[in-house]
Amino acid sequence: MADQKQLYQEVILEHNKKPRNFGAVENPNRKAEGHNPVCGDHITLTLDVEGDRIEKIAFTGDSCAICKASASMMTTNIKGKTVEEAENLIQEFRDLATGKITAETPGHHLGRLTVFSGIATLPSRVKCAVLPWHTLHAAFANAENVSTEGSADPAH
Repeated sequence: MADQKQLYQEVILEHNKKPRNFGAVENPNRKAEGHNPVCGDHITLTLDVEGDRIEKIAFTGDSCAICKASASMMTTNIKGKTVEEAENLIQEFRDLATGKITAETPGHHLGRLTVFSGIATLPSRVKCAVLPWHTLHAAFANAENVSTEGSADPAH
């Protein structure tokens, strides 16, 4: 457990310091803004989906280290995947962050994203980690804005 916690801290710090895909896609065909009023995280996702495949994705915004690392790792993991594959990852990540599955649960496709498995024990940080994933789901649904509060609250 100590190794997993140390890896989590190292990954969060690395992606916070050097976020991948930070910026905006030019002329995106999907865009959504996500807000976590509890922490103050605010991100914007822009992406290009060609056919059913995610060709480009980037994010901007002001957020805590956990949210930024989650967005950075999410964009790295879903680039090149189909929308259906990305939607499956969204659900698996939500389940991981809320403790419904663990890193050891067979059959998931989270790979290195399992470093976030410890977030389930930190309820106040779950919304920080899932905000980019909520925002991606909103972009697929052509919703311009999404919040971690209300019906989208991962704790409900």
